[in-house]
Amino acid sequence: MEKAGTDILELGIPFSDPLADGVVNQLAAQRALAAGATVPGVLDCVRQIRRRSQIPIVLYTYLNPIFQFGLDRFHHEANEAGVDGLLILDLPPEEDQPSHGPLHIRLIAPTTPLERIERICAQAAGFIYYVSREGVTGAQTSVASSLRERVAQIRRCTGLPIAVGFGISTAEQAREVAYVADAIVVGSAIVQQIDEQSGAGDMAERIRKFVEPLVGATKG
Repeated sequence: MEKAGTDILELGIPFSDPLADGVVNQLAAQRALAAGATVPGVLDCVRQIRRRSQIPIVLYTYLNPIFQFGLDRFHHEANEAGVDGLLILDLPPEEDQPSHGPLHIRLIAPTTPLERIERICAQAAGFIYYVSREGVTGAQTSVASSLRERVAQIRRCTGLPIAVGFGISTAEQAREVAYVADAIVVGSAIVQQIDEQSGAGDMAERIRKFVEPLVGATKG
């Protein structure tokens, strides 16, 4: 992905009840857990990446695996491993306490009222993750019609970069979103490719070729 031009890597910690995820990511979590994936294992993966790359890494997960591991211990070990940010899908900002280590990336949804957007932005760090549509993760056939208006509303509340995710799966969609956002997030479409190409000996190269047009559309 870095060779394809990706600026930030989002790496998932699998959880057995991924309530914000669609079927693609749900099945990926099931496969990972069945194969023995653990929180320490994911942190070891980050350490291995750090031997070859300094690409920023954000861990995408839910509160339960972190809570079971130990909040303070997790933040310490994630920081030591080289994690830059945490995207904890089910941690409300009201319950999120300041901590040392990776930045907590805040999410804003299409249904978030202005007063709450202002509170979220006041506590935010790194960048804002705007969830472009209601529902769960997964590829969509079109970009939400409210995107431009909602991103503009968030910009009035923060100077942080705004990344848009949930549903982006094609270069055309990436180009459309990039006109109004600072970054796009593509998850399920890449996870689906990894599943489909898992038996190929050149899987990494095939994933690079899939990601390159998305990057080109965003930066072109």
